[in-house]
Amino acid sequence: MNHSHAHHAAHAHHASSGHAATPAATSLNRTALSATLHCLTGCAIGEILGMVIGTALGLGNLETIALAVTLAFISGYALTMLPLLRAGMPLANALKLALLADTASITIMEIVDNLVMLAIPGAMDAPLSSPLFWGSLAFSLAVAGAAAFPVVRWLIARGRGHAVVHAHHGH
Repeated sequence: MNHSHAHHAAHAHHASSGHAATPAATSLNRTALSATLHCLTGCAIGEILGMVIGTALGLGNLETIALAVTLAFISGYALTMLPLLRAGMPLANALKLALLADTASITIMEIVDNLVMLAIPGAMDAPLSSPLFWGSLAFSLAVAGAAAFPVVRWLIARGRGHAVVHAHHGH
């Protein structure tokens, strides 16, 4: 076993014995939470907009979900790309980084969010004035963010996902 594996195993044992998390784990968790919330914000903008438009137009569940998912990906990628573009990165490079950073987390969020919305009786058919519509949507987005967090954390720990984007901020 090399040093890094021994070091990791010691931390795993330490963490599982009820002791406080290491500063590195705390920092990774904070970074992953920040990245998850950033991604959830972009996803939620499109998801909410799609659900509102689909509901207002009286679209069916499949059409409303398709619109919401499409807008979630667009707004999620756009939110990631904005600081990169402001820093002078060419559009093609910013798009590539956004795709690498956000595709997994947005996909997870959208699958979970829409499954939760479909599972809540009446949520997809509730009018925009209904607390059921808004409560279900807020709950489904919270569950989706929680579901994506471990994947976002795993990717960042391996220098992927949002870690790639953060390496380019300010350049």
